[in-house]
Amino acid sequence: MSEVSEQELGEFRAEVSAWMKDNKPADPGFLLPQTFMEVGSEQVLEFLREWQHKIWSAGYLGMAWPKEYGGQAVAPIYQRIADQEMKRHAVPICFNVIGLSWTGPLINDIGTEAEKQKYLKGILNAEDVWCQGFSEPDHGSDLGNAQCRAVRDGDDYVVNGTKIWTTMGNYAKYMILLARTSTQGARKYDGLSFFLAPMDVAGIDPRPIQKMTGEYGFCETFFTDARIPADCIMGEEGQGWRIAMQTLQYERGAEAGAAGGLMVVRTVMEDLIKDLRGLKRDGEPLLKDPLVRDRLVQLLMEEKAISLGERRQAHSALNTDYPFSLALSGKLRSSEFAREMRQYAVALQGAQGSLYVGDDDAISGGFWQRAYFNNFATTIGGGTSQVQANIIGERVLGLPKD
Repeated sequence: MSEVSEQELGEFRAEVSAWMKDNKPADPGFLLPQTFMEVGSEQVLEFLREWQHKIWSAGYLGMAWPKEYGGQAVAPIYQRIADQEMKRHAVPICFNVIGLSWTGPLINDIGTEAEKQKYLKGILNAEDVWCQGFSEPDHGSDLGNAQCRAVRDGDDYVVNGTKIWTTMGNYAKYMILLARTSTQGARKYDGLSFFLAPMDVAGIDPRPIQKMTGEYGFCETFFTDARIPADCIMGEEGQGWRIAMQTLQYERGAEAGAAGGLMVVRTVMEDLIKDLRGLKRDGEPLLKDPLVRDRLVQLLMEEKAISLGERRQAHSALNTDYPFSLALSGKLRSSEFAREMRQYAVALQGAQGSLYVGDDDAISGGFWQRAYFNNFATTIGGGTSQVQANIIGERVLGLPKD
């Protein structure tokens, strides 16, 4: 692939910017999700499905994926520019995140030709919604102890068990499913297998869970003698743990290959400071308070450090001491920073911080309160912050598991 000139990239950015400006949807009259974890109604789903399809049709999604699977086969820098312009123009999110950012890259990297032909284009054009069946109610973040069983029976596997936090499970056509196919083996990980499982079969029952925001998005999914085709297994029996770990690398931002798109409504320090400008404390503008200013500067520095770390990550020469430190800590750093920033935004509102979406007196329509509550899902999903800290300690710092 030939090197792209700065002029070409500049022209492409202007093209994307003009398209976003002309095609950004008008306010639909109902609350849109801040992340893919709040898609809780058919109305919201169809709105976002049409929007994602429109972005893909314009050529601004899955740009680095092969053409034969719905992509553009161009350098990844084009997708990064398109994503940046989506953020800048504050367009709605691309909701099919589990497909775009986790399943799609996995299939692109290790899938068979038949799997690529079957699944990839549907992920990009939003026809096929994907969910994730990893966590279980009784095992939390102990993924290796998954007990959902998949027993081979002729041309099928019969699945029994329960999965939790299956985001959009009630709308999904497919699930990436980690299930136990054997209880034998020296380690508990040895009996796990990985499936690209259909959701539209008898015996699969996803039940939506209401979040503290009042919205839905998560499900608890029950499998009762559900028969899924044997050919939907990825790899071989017993290889599920390795494949799941590769999938989690995408989820935690440690691997490239995602299709792109705006995944969350951005909350950056610029937005916070803008919303604080009209607030007063003891008759004086809140932004004149030296303690507030000091804390805001600390948060600005942290935000800048995360941004620079993402750029530094792309240059191996700048990561020689701890080569995987930035990649493996990205999810922890970004989700915890967002939690701190959003919590501070609510705290600075004083008594008005107790108001929520729908209250006429809520500052910024209760945006920051909703964002703060939604952030709990981010610090739990994909491995809790505590699990992430353990990963850094063991894999980056070389600390013992004990």
